[in-house]
Amino acid sequence: MNLHQSSVRNVLLRTLPPNDFALVAACMELAPLARGQVLDPGHVPAKRVYFPESGVMSVIATTDDGRRIEVGLFGRDGMSNPHLLLGVDRSPHETVAQVTGEAFCLSSEDFLKVAANSPAMTAPLLRYVQAFAVQTAHTALSNGSYKIEERLARWLLMCHDRIDGDEISLTHESLAIMLGVRRSGVTLALHMLEGARLIRADRGRLAILNRGSLEAVAGESYGVPEAEYERIIGRFRDGR
Repeated sequence: MNLHQSSVRNVLLRTLPPNDFALVAACMELAPLARGQVLDPGHVPAKRVYFPESGVMSVIATTDDGRRIEVGLFGRDGMSNPHLLLGVDRSPHETVAQVTGEAFCLSSEDFLKVAANSPAMTAPLLRYVQAFAVQTAHTALSNGSYKIEERLARWLLMCHDRIDGDEISLTHESLAIMLGVRRSGVTLALHMLEGARLIRADRGRLAILNRGSLEAVAGESYGVPEAEYERIIGRFRDGR
């Protein structure tokens, strides 16, 4: 692509050395991401690598009997299939577009060729592997230690960090999957946050009304992975 590095929004692409960015950009194309679109089904060799410019992607773990829970998410702060950087061709987890957006993408083969020919490119991307590992670990901590409304507040804040504006298109069912709880539990938690005037929920759309108070509800469930990302990679929350 005839693409200027300064024009991209994906933080990882922006942090690449210019020569490495040019090599990656030559293999990339911009693709739309629809809500519910499967970027990688898991358990098979990864075919493509996505660097989101907008939207939110979920990494989902699934049991043999079909139970699903989100174990991590990313947007313009990250990339899909970071395990390729570690020499691993597949993951057991599914990657799905949770909020509509766009992403630069290239084949896994092209990505690995560029990485092999340009070792300097892997350093900033490997830092993302560390940041995502911290997020995944903190998700496990939050799921085991915090109430549903606290976990919901955390998830909404993480999503809010990665979108433009304050509105998110979501359903109660998708939120239940993300949090690994029953839909009735999500509905009750949403009513609590809405009753406190922190959010507004209406027909598959949710608006953040008071981010500061939402952070207070999330408490210590939110913030550690975000601080780690900014410490080792840089800012991605556009002033939030």
